[in-house]
Amino acid sequence: MQEETSLKFVRKASLAFVAATMVFAACAQENQTAQDTDVEWPVYNGNWGGTKYSPLDQINRDNVGELELLWRYRVDDAGEGRSTVLQTNPIVVDGVIYLASAAAKLIAIDLRTRETLWVHRPPDELTGSARVRGVTYWQDGDDRRIFYGSGVHLFAVNASNGQLVEAFGENGRIDLRKGLGADHDSRRVSVRAPGVIYKNIIVLGSSVGEGPHQAAPGHIRGYDVRSGEQRWIFHTVPHPGEFGYATWSPESYKTVGGANAWGGLTLDEKRGIVFAGTGSPTYDHWGGNRIGDNLFANSVLALNAETGERIWHYQTVHHDLWDYDLPTPPTLVSLYRGGELIDAVAQPTKMGHVFVLNRETGEPIFGVEERPVPPSAIPGETASPTQPFPILPPPLTKQSFTLSEVTDLSEEASSYVLEQLEDMLMGDIFDPPGFEKLVIMPQFNGGMEWPGAAYDPESRTLIVNTNNEAEWHSMEPAEDSKELTPHALGNKISRSVCARCHGISSEGIPGIENTPGMLGISDRLSKDEVRALLREGRGQMPAFAHFSEVETNAVLAYLFDEQGGEPISGDDAALQYAGGIPYLGTGHWDFRDNRGFPVNQRPWGLLNAVDLDTGAVKWQVPLGTYTELEAEGHPPTGTFNIGGPVVTAGGLVFIAGTLDERFRAFDKDTGEMLWEFQMDAAGYATPATFEVDGKQYVVMAGGGGGIPRTRSGDSYYFFGLPE
Repeated sequence: MQEETSLKFVRKASLAFVAATMVFAACAQENQTAQDTDVEWPVYNGNWGGTKYSPLDQINRDNVGELELLWRYRVDDAGEGRSTVLQTNPIVVDGVIYLASAAAKLIAIDLRTRETLWVHRPPDELTGSARVRGVTYWQDGDDRRIFYGSGVHLFAVNASNGQLVEAFGENGRIDLRKGLGADHDSRRVSVRAPGVIYKNIIVLGSSVGEGPHQAAPGHIRGYDVRSGEQRWIFHTVPHPGEFGYATWSPESYKTVGGANAWGGLTLDEKRGIVFAGTGSPTYDHWGGNRIGDNLFANSVLALNAETGERIWHYQTVHHDLWDYDLPTPPTLVSLYRGGELIDAVAQPTKMGHVFVLNRETGEPIFGVEERPVPPSAIPGETASPTQPFPILPPPLTKQSFTLSEVTDLSEEASSYVLEQLEDMLMGDIFDPPGFEKLVIMPQFNGGMEWPGAAYDPESRTLIVNTNNEAEWHSMEPAEDSKELTPHALGNKISRSVCARCHGISSEGIPGIENTPGMLGISDRLSKDEVRALLREGRGQMPAFAHFSEVETNAVLAYLFDEQGGEPISGDDAALQYAGGIPYLGTGHWDFRDNRGFPVNQRPWGLLNAVDLDTGAVKWQVPLGTYTELEAEGHPPTGTFNIGGPVVTAGGLVFIAGTLDERFRAFDKDTGEMLWEFQMDAAGYATPATFEVDGKQYVVMAGGGGGIPRTRSGDSYYFFGLPE
């Protein structure tokens, strides 16, 4: 067991693999279902390998400057003041595009006539998260289904008419809380990224809670695509007797949640291997109840797609204390080493690292170093003494914050930031959270985020966008809550439990899990409505029925700004919100200068190209700009970005995702920007490109919303060459 604890990756020697040279163009054409010669987009991110590559070249370097908006599809359920983001990467099958609305409606549109064929919406009582990032298509003869997640359910919809497939699960749906091996009815479990289908099994990851209390485990499961029956489960928090169990405290499997593949999955259909990148275990910032490396959290996993058995794993963060999830599955790639073509996977991370691993064994292609990192000063915590650093590719984001990183945007900005830093510490990427304010880079949003990378098989180049901004965080004891006023206790509970999703301000926070800001809730709901919301939950928000009456009243006092009241003392507070965790984080705090710009030097967002044959960076260019700074004459600064790239045989990279609400095309060989279009709202999603009747289109969701500085939108934009 000691040997198992220290193991960083394991090869399952009993498996014999059949080596096959990958035909580059095939990676974009697998699973095509078009009835003619059109090249469509039948799978989330283009294909099961997640390469986001298209062999289409009708739109290319020479003519992309002529690209224009041909038509626009508006959803009817978007609106200001709501969580209206459109994060969907649509799929195109047999001339029909399937996309999701701002309120989780599923829509089918005939691309030839532009007619809406049908609209499906789950019953109101079952409608949950509006962040439907993609759907999965399956067909067997006349049986054609679309699978997608909303709230705690996975739905199966008839692709011909939009009706639920009654034979699947319970009247067309399965409850994702069931089958986890424990009673998780009150816990948050959902699926935003679509599953992958191998033979007749749909394999799913999940999004789960990450707070200190009642987070569900992120086990990966396979379901029968016809009946909805659970066929297998892989415990990402291992149970007694399972490999990896010794890398946790003995009781961790009963109480620890997370370690979930929330960013989706990829599939090597020929080998029957499903790949996942998993997130951090709960609680994110204190692991005294989960001593050890914590397999299979923060790991690249290769599982047998038919049985769920582990083939290999590689852990990218040991005993995570930073919320350094793997936010996306690895991308299936190939590269030349020593004259040999090697099939591999490339795993982007929030840390700005890219792990390139042999697809069959999990061995690092370019090597990885275990480097010493600082210990934790928090009582009861045992941080890992080392963390893995890939030798190549080099980090694509800054790895620390020092005085030399302070913004040089203006003297006023520099002075303002330096003054703030007088009460803060500055640290490296793996400095553990402590009681003092610690500024680190990159922030918990990354680095890289859930849209993931694109892969160009022609040049064996990985294209990935990154964020390059600082944040600060700190820890505090939970116990001192017993000597606070109700308002102060409510503030503390909100920071510890709610801020990661809602932020502290009325605007919310920049990030992929963003929902309406907490302090604005009194403008939308009455106190009784908020009390009911805490007790019962709604949609993506879990119930907090475990809060004591004192704790619930304290949260209400804070949200409705009711000052005063007698200090809470003794056992009255109950401290159930802490879930037995003695030290809690105060939140991830965006760190800005006097004008609201990031405190570190530019660029703040990047588009990167990595040569996978050598591990070298081919080019990096700023991605996005702040219009205020642009008007002042500053060159592109880059901005925080959430949205993935698509690469094409036409020599182009298409990407949106920036705060300036623009959609761009870059030269894939040089990084030169060749075209841009100003949308009405930002595109926090990945585009898709496809061909219908011989004409190539590019579609981009422009939903905006959710992130400060950007407005809500309602449109899917369809671009093409002039008609």
